[in-house]
Amino acid sequence: MSKFSDHNFKGEKALVRVDFNVPLNDKFEITDDNRMRATIPTIKKILSDGGSAILMSHLGRPKGGPEEKFSLKPLVKHLSDLLGGVPVFFANDCIGEQAAMTANMLRPGEVLLLENLRFYKEEEKGDEAFAQKLAKLGDVYVNDAFGTAHRAHASTAVIAKFFAPDKRMFGLLMEGEVASAEKVMHDTQKPFVAIIGGAKVSDKILIIENLLERATDIIIGGGMAYTFMKAQGGKIGNSLCEEDRLQTALDLLKKAEAKNVCIHLPSDSVIADKFDANANTSTAPSNSIPDGWMGLDIGENACEQFSNVIKKSKTILWNGPMGVFEMQKFQHGTKTIAEAIAGATQKGAFSLVGGGDSVAAVNQFGFADKVSYVSTGGGAMLEYFEGKELPGIAAIKG
Repeated sequence: MSKFSDHNFKGEKALVRVDFNVPLNDKFEITDDNRMRATIPTIKKILSDGGSAILMSHLGRPKGGPEEKFSLKPLVKHLSDLLGGVPVFFANDCIGEQAAMTANMLRPGEVLLLENLRFYKEEEKGDEAFAQKLAKLGDVYVNDAFGTAHRAHASTAVIAKFFAPDKRMFGLLMEGEVASAEKVMHDTQKPFVAIIGGAKVSDKILIIENLLERATDIIIGGGMAYTFMKAQGGKIGNSLCEEDRLQTALDLLKKAEAKNVCIHLPSDSVIADKFDANANTSTAPSNSIPDGWMGLDIGENACEQFSNVIKKSKTILWNGPMGVFEMQKFQHGTKTIAEAIAGATQKGAFSLVGGGDSVAAVNQFGFADKVSYVSTGGGAMLEYFEGKELPGIAAIKG
């Protein structure tokens, strides 16, 4: 494995796996270009060295072959703008004659975007022959798509074997993601708090179990907190609850106690009489919510309790919101947590935010540049913290 920043791309065609799976509206306009922006430094380094970049990505979930609505073509102009006017060519296919011909004609300083990889079912199957066809387009392979690093697809994992170790590497985005994740997992400064939110305990069991080996404190918020409350005999009204996970919640609390890890549950909640932006609201202890009411955010006491834990921490991992922050009435808890993390970071803590909703929250509340690192890969980051080996990382490290 070669280090990206040490590699000179002069005269080379770099085949770069990017994550341009961006949302488009019905006019095929990009509504959020964060994933594209994240990989611009990688592309610019290749071009400034005197190399050319051949970009491959997926978009959406096309079912059986090419579909107009999943084409990457609408991204070309915006990509050129993000690169400061560099010409971006487009190939109507990712393999075959036109892709090969356009790649051959590419000159140093130019960029080629290939059509959606998932127009071929071989991509998701991790087909070796398909990966080899892609590999022939470039001299060197760069994986800069952390968001798909947990998938053993042709373009993310299989393709690396067709490049010598000094011709395959992580891009700058991927390097940053891997370094940040490893810092939290293997180079942790204590106290280490993991803030885990979201709707379901079942989605987060593995990550909590793995963090019990490393964290000093685990804060649990969001809908999943009420499964823990009910498991301990609390009354949760109509709050979200996974009845089949009550024993799991008790087991996790027992394991945490045995390992001397402090699990913090919200002492109080903002409750509503229905799941609606205009619902009537009140507050109640999280373990005695009246019938007909549901917890949709953490309450003021919980905000203070959680903030105090965060402020004392040296390492912070945040995955999942504290409430239904999309609705203004129920965003206070998530916003308070974001503020506390920003405050701790300012005092020298290392903070990593990952998972779609947490990332959306720090962006929405304007804290993205006040934390140490915002991860672009939701599912990939989750699997990494569950202790799984990610195929896209393993393939490059060889």
